[in-house]
Amino acid sequence: SPFNCLFQDMEREINAALGKGTPDEILSSAFKLKVTRQDIHTLRDCNWLNDEVINFYMSLVAERGKEEDYPAVHAFNTFFYPRLISGGYISVKRWTKGTDIFKKDLILVPIHRKQHWALVVIDVRKKTIKYFDSLGLDGNKICVALFKYLQEESREKNKLELDCSEWTLQSMKSHEIPQQWNGSDCGVFVCSYAECMARDKPFNFTQDHMPYFRKKMVWEIIHQKLL
Repeated sequence: SPFNCLFQDMEREINAALGKGTPDEILSSAFKLKVTRQDIHTLRDCNWLNDEVINFYMSLVAERGKEEDYPAVHAFNTFFYPRLISGGYISVKRWTKGTDIFKKDLILVPIHRKQHWALVVIDVRKKTIKYFDSLGLDGNKICVALFKYLQEESREKNKLELDCSEWTLQSMKSHEIPQQWNGSDCGVFVCSYAECMARDKPFNFTQDHMPYFRKKMVWEIIHQKLL
């Protein structure tokens, strides 16, 4: 059937990307980012995802947000939060040059905690900052740091003070969101959280979906569009 042929074509493309080849061969280029075969190989089996894969995927989510019927999304890259923490607001002030993040519906902030990935989603519409962690780690301090960033950004760019009493900061508990059962899928969970949140859809995945999600992400990155 046409469906089976399409599926087989997708499988061949995914296997080719995950197969042997020159490590530094560029397999996808967009958003001023490049993903090499070596980067794509972090999506194989139980490897940890690297910055390049996560940043490219977050850019795909933000790009889809430009379409009608999707929330407008701004995605910071994985280097934003470390720079904010080490250098303060002044060090990231120019990261939003030409962009009013308060006109977006959602702001995605991937977080790297040593050898673990997590995600913060700032919902500008609902005035919430939520931390999602597939190991159930606490992220309250991270939420507070990002709210302080929002306050300074609003003050600097829009000359407006954000009222802390109007905002809700929440570190999601392990029983509230899907959790990983291994030590390697945190990056895939982060991308999955982001993709669902950017559709205003509930999380309907578990650890069992991760092998499929890894392959799906390979195809999406190569073709520069989300399925």
